[in-house]
Amino acid sequence: MKKSEKTALVEDLSSSFGRASIALVSEYRGMTAAESTEMRKRLRAVRGEMRIAKNTLVRHAIKGTKYEALDSNLGGQIGLILSYEDPVVLAKTFTSFGPLGEKLKLRGAVMDGKALTPAEVQALATLPSREVIFSQLLGLLNAPATQLVRLLNEPGSYLARVIDAIGKKNGAGAASAAPAAPSDG
Repeated sequence: MKKSEKTALVEDLSSSFGRASIALVSEYRGMTAAESTEMRKRLRAVRGEMRIAKNTLVRHAIKGTKYEALDSNLGGQIGLILSYEDPVVLAKTFTSFGPLGEKLKLRGAVMDGKALTPAEVQALATLPSREVIFSQLLGLLNAPATQLVRLLNEPGSYLARVIDAIGKKNGAGAASAAPAAPSDG
């Protein structure tokens, strides 16, 4: 590989890391072409990708970025898995590749500049998606407002029920008193 090609590849990797929300490093050994194609297809469906590059080029690409912590996971045959959207969705997708076993083994990850262990990535995969978290948060924020409206409406509702009860009581009393009145006739 020529130096200009290596420089272009490092710039491309740096650009990819710049857009990524999470990066995983995994070993890949003995995967068939069909397994690799299926994995890449599923990663693309969740706005992710798998990149294969030499360790030295990856080290140059992550130097000075928030993904520098990946350096300790590099060595041997590695695959970089990057997500440009929700990290939880990528973690769920990656853990769904479990049947590949030793063919695709997670070494580590970095999210928001923090190194993650394989166990932490597994825990990330158990979280609900971003949309579910937002809807739960909205429900929590909406509950106090709903309770406040009920609280403010309660005195008026109570007053209306009391007036209605008095009206019904007086109405029933007036209706039974009306026939007892003397008639001129």
